[in-house]
Amino acid sequence: MKRHVVRLNAVAALFAAAPFGVHAADTAPAAAAADQPVPTSVVVVTGSRGEHLSFDLPAAIDVVDADQIGAAQPRVNASEALAGVPGIVVQNRQNYAQDLQISSRGFGARSQFGVRGVRLIADGIPATMPDGQGQAATFDLDLAERIEVLRGPFSTLYGNHSGGVVQLFTRDPKGAPNVEFNLSGGSYGQRKLDVNAGGKEGRFGWLLDGSRFETDGYRAHSAATRDQAYAKLTFDVSSTSKLTIVGGGLRQDDTQDPLGISWATFQRDPRAGEIDTTDTQNPQRTLADRYNTRKSIDHQQAGLTWDQHFGSDRLRLTVYGGNREVIQYQSFSKAFQAPATHSGGVVDFDRDFYGFDANWTMTRPLGEGSLRTVVGLEGGKSTDDRTGYENYVGDQFGVRGRLRRDETDDVRNLDPYLQLEWELGRWVFTGGLRHSKVKFDVEDHFLSNGNDSGRADYSHTTPLLGALYKVTPTLNVYASAARGFETPTLNEVFYSGTAGGFNYDLGAATSTQLEVGAKAMLAEDVRLNAALFQTRTQDELVVDASSGGRTSYRNASATLRQGLELSLDAKLRAGFSARMAASYLRAIYDEAFTGVAEGNRLPGVPKTSLYGELAWTETDGRFGGALETIANGKVYPDDANAAQPAPGYMIFNARVQAVQQPDGVLKGWRLREYARVNNLFDRNYIGSVIVGDTNRRYYEPASGRNWMLGVSAAYQF
Repeated sequence: MKRHVVRLNAVAALFAAAPFGVHAADTAPAAAAADQPVPTSVVVVTGSRGEHLSFDLPAAIDVVDADQIGAAQPRVNASEALAGVPGIVVQNRQNYAQDLQISSRGFGARSQFGVRGVRLIADGIPATMPDGQGQAATFDLDLAERIEVLRGPFSTLYGNHSGGVVQLFTRDPKGAPNVEFNLSGGSYGQRKLDVNAGGKEGRFGWLLDGSRFETDGYRAHSAATRDQAYAKLTFDVSSTSKLTIVGGGLRQDDTQDPLGISWATFQRDPRAGEIDTTDTQNPQRTLADRYNTRKSIDHQQAGLTWDQHFGSDRLRLTVYGGNREVIQYQSFSKAFQAPATHSGGVVDFDRDFYGFDANWTMTRPLGEGSLRTVVGLEGGKSTDDRTGYENYVGDQFGVRGRLRRDETDDVRNLDPYLQLEWELGRWVFTGGLRHSKVKFDVEDHFLSNGNDSGRADYSHTTPLLGALYKVTPTLNVYASAARGFETPTLNEVFYSGTAGGFNYDLGAATSTQLEVGAKAMLAEDVRLNAALFQTRTQDELVVDASSGGRTSYRNASATLRQGLELSLDAKLRAGFSARMAASYLRAIYDEAFTGVAEGNRLPGVPKTSLYGELAWTETDGRFGGALETIANGKVYPDDANAAQPAPGYMIFNARVQAVQQPDGVLKGWRLREYARVNNLFDRNYIGSVIVGDTNRRYYEPASGRNWMLGVSAAYQF
């Protein structure tokens, strides 16, 4: 992890004095030249909404820098970069039709597809809709400068979710024009081509990126093609103002969906699909093949941010908008489609979304310290034109049939918020307040099965209190507490029971979060973070029934999450470095409810997880390599804890790379070759589970031993 030396007691003055467009960390070495050596730390903005030393923030926050994101990785999935963050479990489903499964301290583990319970943001633009559902696939990892991961009470100040915030920042354009080519390939037909270019001339900077990723897939019926593009333009309008414009797109045509499989199928062949036992004419045909399960995605979005400094004060305005079109073919039997309320096996929606965030930051003296205040207003809206069709015509499945659903779904939120930070000697006191209003409106146009139009409104105020004490220049301790809430997503209110219509009676889950922690520099280049936390949740949203891609939810009783997170980052001698992230999480139902006993484990949540890395880099940076280990405890796929749990596992990975900056004809080029082998010992294990699947097809196997080779060439004009 890259660090910048900063004198802790000069931070407030440093941020106020830094010229616009200069990152505070860039001026830090000069500030640290005087006085005694002090801890080094990264500068983050997540949590405080402004530049802040992570060492001085009373919250659990980790930063994954560009070197870690691109550490001999194809940069396709956020799971590659987030594996080394404590408290975060990112499951690669080996299914590009359903995206990653990201959980933070157990929140988000029940998600059937996409990300919920964790807020996603990229360059200040939400990748999470107002209802709390997000898509990590929209992250452009090729241009990523860093990813900040926030867990615990502070994340409640970001609104409708409970678990955490994952925020990606792409690099800013700078220097003379440059271009970079990346080509990689590996197991299971994986291949990726990426081209990016950028530069800065005077006050104008530009950055462009385009990539294509293809894979035949590890699992049967899991091939995918993904085209992605991103652009970033910056204008230093004056010495105190800056305009940033970003835009991106993601396209996946007919991405195959391998579906979940039963435990028996996993034991027989982890790569196989589940046999469709209802197909008597083709007894070996899988469900995925019979229904040709697949999803097509076409996503575009754009946004702009205006930063204006007024001395030590700052105004930031962000607006954004976009469109997302999805067509998905699911696996339902003809018999299952009999109920009149059933919406069919083809989902087709066209979503327009837009929003804004405006905040004012000011710093003023207060007593013998300084008070930093952020006041803001955030709002967003998404509108879906959604239709559903039968996925068969006659005896042919996997084709669009009769219309069974036609509606307009509207979700919006409006959230004012306030944050205060008072630094007084060795103490830093933090407070915050956010009032969230989330509204769902559904207008049903398909009336032959009754009128399902309706609305649901949710509102909640989330307060935060935190305090940090600087015991010594190398040790900070802190405590924080907050209230949070999490509404159901639009997808979670779609069905009542196995085949019913909208479930407008679903309530929001509310939580009380507590955290204490310590941040210490054990030596000049050895940093240790520790956090102890507890979260009590009322009206937890749980799976009621799930089958064939259709899932209904209900509010359960109370849940309890208690845990410990540790991370260690050390720079050793002779070019060696080490990283470790360990988590323990006791996530249980604290009260019994129908079919579930008190003390049962929350499904989809491992009790323990571990990441370890030992890396070596030659002094001049020409050669490097690392060994990695990833381990997770067993995971139950159902609330009753009656089904076969996905066993715990430990895997090992290895990577190497070489870098050259040649002279002569190739002068100006920077060449890099890299290789990676994952799952060195070819372990068969379950990568993720589909929580509550009625057909008991819970399991999504991870890939066996796999390799990747890549080369990149960058030229500076």
